Amino acid sequence: MTGRFANIIVDISHEKVDRPFQYRIPDALMGKLEVGMAVMIPFGRGNKQIKGYVMEITDRVGYDESKLKSVDSIVRDSISAHGDSIRLAWWIRENYGSTMIAALKTVLPVKKKIKQVVKKTIVCKVDADTASQKALEFESKNQKAKARLMRELARQPALPQSLITGKLNVTTQTIQTLEKAELIEVQTEDIYRSALPEQLSAPPRDSWQKKQLSGNQSRIVDSIAADFRAGVRRTYLIHGVTGSGKTEVYMELIGRIIADGRQAVMLIPEIALTYQTLMRFYQRFGDRVSVMNSRLSAGERSDQYERAARGDIDIMIGPRSALFAPFERLGLVIMDEEHEGSYKSESMPKYHAREVAGELCRMKNASLVLGSATPSIETYYRAKKGEIGLFVLKERLAGGQLPKVYVEDLRSELKSGNRSIFSRRLHGLIDDRLKKGEQTMLFINRRGYAGFVSCRSCGHVMKCPHCDVSLSEHTDRYRKVSRLVCHYCGFVMPGVTSCPKCGSKYILGFRAGTQQIEELLNREFPAARVLRMDADTTKSKDSYERILSQFADGEADILVGTQMIVKGHDFARVTLVGVLAADMSLYAGDYRAGERTFQLLTQAAGRAGRSALAGEVVIQTYQPEHYAVVHAASQDYEGFYEEEISYRDLMAYPPAAHMMAVLVLSEDALTGAEHARELVEQAKRFSGDRKPVLIGPTEALIGKISDVYRYVFYAKHRDYQVLTGIKDALERLIHERQWNADSVQFDFDPMNHY
Repeated sequence: MTGRFANIIVDISHEKVDRPFQYRIPDALMGKLEVGMAVMIPFGRGNKQIKGYVMEITDRVGYDESKLKSVDSIVRDSISAHGDSIRLAWWIRENYGSTMIAALKTVLPVKKKIKQVVKKTIVCKVDADTASQKALEFESKNQKAKARLMRELARQPALPQSLITGKLNVTTQTIQTLEKAELIEVQTEDIYRSALPEQLSAPPRDSWQKKQLSGNQSRIVDSIAADFRAGVRRTYLIHGVTGSGKTEVYMELIGRIIADGRQAVMLIPEIALTYQTLMRFYQRFGDRVSVMNSRLSAGERSDQYERAARGDIDIMIGPRSALFAPFERLGLVIMDEEHEGSYKSESMPKYHAREVAGELCRMKNASLVLGSATPSIETYYRAKKGEIGLFVLKERLAGGQLPKVYVEDLRSELKSGNRSIFSRRLHGLIDDRLKKGEQTMLFINRRGYAGFVSCRSCGHVMKCPHCDVSLSEHTDRYRKVSRLVCHYCGFVMPGVTSCPKCGSKYILGFRAGTQQIEELLNREFPAARVLRMDADTTKSKDSYERILSQFADGEADILVGTQMIVKGHDFARVTLVGVLAADMSLYAGDYRAGERTFQLLTQAAGRAGRSALAGEVVIQTYQPEHYAVVHAASQDYEGFYEEEISYRDLMAYPPAAHMMAVLVLSEDALTGAEHARELVEQAKRFSGDRKPVLIGPTEALIGKISDVYRYVFYAKHRDYQVLTGIKDALERLIHERQWNADSVQFDFDPMNHY
């Protein structure tokens, strides 16, 4: 693209500069600038050099040309934002509210190119006899390093330089001397860093065997593929029970798409799913597959981004950020477990990957496939209205039956004298599985000892001095010491043995986490081999894969974990799943609480009996009569949906209507409250058909985090565009009042309450 002027968005995430600025293109850069390039520009009165992104190159000047400054230089080590990325960033900015630069950084998951890894090989330029003769000559002159190298090269004429400088202990100076003497040659090759877990360093492609699809699976693949060939681009939902073979459908669809010369993105909700998914994809597609996730190093992420941009790969697998792989020929996006909350960004801009994927597919002329055993209410609502295609898989692929589910009332257990975490039925079934050599998974929606610490005498709760939340107790089981931790700001203090308010020694933590379950299992079943998988045991880079591999290989009898163990994993010898404190998520003050509980229970139950071995599930609850628990126990999604959507429609909650949460942040409590009131008054000016239902303002559930006060209000309306219009009006008010734009955050159809 040619032109004399460049419109540039500056790399400052502030509402006051959230517009393009025009610069003159100097002669030295004429014809070299491209849309999306990162450049250095003089900015402000002091002409400070800052980075910006080229949004447009044009011959039209929008300002007094004599006053325009010139672009200084191109930033060579930055990832370019291509035209499609800029358009997508603008769509995100308009639909979710943020600065343009924040949206642009979202669609650029890799911000900077990392220097490529160079592989150096030392090649002998003389024949073996000559090399041996030279080794003897160097030996006679006491030049032992040269002699060692030439002797090895006589045996093998090409060796990696890393081996030579390492095991042979030959310095680079010695190598340079022999190179000048034309005895050797140093050959260099740029290589990409591997993004694979160590288990997949050599993709086992030869072990893949094409599975015969069932009639229902084939019909889904044929239908979507026929639409694609006919030029029809739609969004589809595959609603398949756990174990129904959705992944086989995904792989066959991707195989057909890439056979037509297009590329595919496979989104998964958690890094914990990456290993098993990668294994299956690498077995079929080999090194045309790559992965993008936050656990990769900066160099690994940079290399995968570069490979995608160069067209060296056809399939990108990963969580939310993988959606932004720079594929030029994107034909298909698949979003597995589309109901998962991790697809929603919790930082600005607070976009949902499902909606952004839809817009990206529209831009790229691609198709979008959503899959889940428990679809989100929003997606199923659209499917029922006919807005997206719906396919159903009702049978398990291996022919196995859905597991038998028992609902155990913990109130009855307590009345009968059982004070254990395990109901009598669950305890007996665990013992039975250990005797049979089968595996058990125990799921609890808690982390470690993450319970609050309170005084049984006066009721005092240990709280963070900086955040309006209780501190959580963490115990080092080896040193037998505890500490109190704030999971919002990171504040840490030693554990307490007496109440700081009344002096009582009866100050204890509520302990119902994975760590306690693990310790109890070790006491109740001392012969059992127990693995724990939660946020504390999966901090290292390959910890997810290591724990899952150990369990899959039969190195443990029981796997205890949080939500990450119940999503998408397939273990043939798991015949028992225990759900502990199943209804804990029902206590959240959130309209999605019933949906989340149903999804978690259904997904957890789906881990049992996925092979020829029959499965059983024990759901322990204090509310066995709750509709989410009842429908999850019977694996009845349709029944749950009909009951849930009736409540949503009655209360005008998504998807029957739309909701916008507005979070106001301030270091001063009075200022924050006043800003929230002003914003609500602005929203009240909308009238008639555009009048929203307003809730608040009020102090947020967590009223203060890291000494910043938080206020929130909600706007509800059945028309999404009305809410974006309100958002635009509020942004104009923020600009007029010259408030910091970062002090107000917008969240459309929020996944979490504030």
